[in-house]
Amino acid sequence: MKEIVKGFRKIVYLTFPPEVSGRPVVCNLGKLYDLSFNILKADIGPRQEGTMTLEISGLEGDFHKGVSYLKENGVRITPVAHKIFRDEDSCMHCGLCTAMCPTKALTVDPGTRTVIFDVDKCSACGMCTRVCPVRAMTLDLDENGS
Repeated sequence: MKEIVKGFRKIVYLTFPPEVSGRPVVCNLGKLYDLSFNILKADIGPRQEGTMTLEISGLEGDFHKGVSYLKENGVRITPVAHKIFRDEDSCMHCGLCTAMCPTKALTVDPGTRTVIFDVDKCSACGMCTRVCPVRAMTLDLDENGS
């Protein structure tokens, strides 16, 4: 009997080639691998190439099987941690980014008054990059990496 522990959660950035963007590969994560998913951001370009930021939760083993399934179907998976960066030397800990962060990945530590960045909560929405006065937060938009 499978243990009912759904504690594993990961946010990933998916890139779909045109021939895959119209197929239900993400829906199949739930049907075939018993995974739950939350679409945080999605876009299909003029040439039918797609991108999606997805929060996936379930058993860790099922997650890895689901990721393998996506890769076998031509989807490129990039951990969100590889999409957004903070330059620690530039950050002046003003806290503007914390007001814009929808997932609370950016918070102010009340004791030290410094901004804490929890990359595991980040959805790479890019809101922090728009408000940072010193451009300490950057979003990697390079679609050619893996």
